[in-house]
Amino acid sequence: MNPDHSSDEVLDPVAAYDCVAPLFADMSRRREAYLRKVEDLVIARVPANSQSLLDVGAGDGRRAVRIARAAEIHTIVLLEPSAKMRVGADASCEIWPIRAEELNDAAPAEKSFDVIICLWNVLGHIRAHERLKVLKALGQLLSPKGALFVDVNHRYNMRAYGSWRTAGRMMYDRVFPSEANGDVTTRWDVRGVVCSTYGHVFTQLEMQRLIAAAELVTAEVIFVDYESGEIQPSGLKGNLFYVLRRGG
Repeated sequence: MNPDHSSDEVLDPVAAYDCVAPLFADMSRRREAYLRKVEDLVIARVPANSQSLLDVGAGDGRRAVRIARAAEIHTIVLLEPSAKMRVGADASCEIWPIRAEELNDAAPAEKSFDVIICLWNVLGHIRAHERLKVLKALGQLLSPKGALFVDVNHRYNMRAYGSWRTAGRMMYDRVFPSEANGDVTTRWDVRGVVCSTYGHVFTQLEMQRLIAAAELVTAEVIFVDYESGEIQPSGLKGNLFYVLRRGG
């Protein structure tokens, strides 16, 4: 989701999603062109004969169900720690009411998935010291033929953040390189409800390093305009969508 700096109280991400859960459908509609394009990209790249799907940060579960039905996947697991977001989830789905950071300890050892999705900058709500652990856990949950789909907000998305702001970020990162430079406060204001939480916006180099450290392989990276959902030729004009597979 789109980050913005705010002086409001910064909530834990789960508490923030509890706050905005009643308005989540409206928030999704505001980004429908982008979200549906990402779903289409996933559906077009689902491995043949896939049987199972895990959605990490599943929200209300509707996204996972749409993708699974389009790809004729029958086993759907929703990982969603926010109790209020899980309300109304499709009864056909299995629910894991845990944080992504808890996967190593809580996921059944025998489970594997042909498709794992971690979309709409869910990775950006995971703290820096936990991100690698989460990506490794997702890789371990992939079946041998499986694909992991991740999209994140791009720190150098000039179209979303403006030329001057993006140029300033690039210059600052060059002079003072730090992963923490991408930390932001994400502020949601929908119908007068304001909730702020921790967020992170990524550079391509940061993602490449994270993916390699998690022993995953980038099969494809696509740049998607955050407003229109159009595919762009450069990351300067879009968010980052990754198709990842197990290394080796």
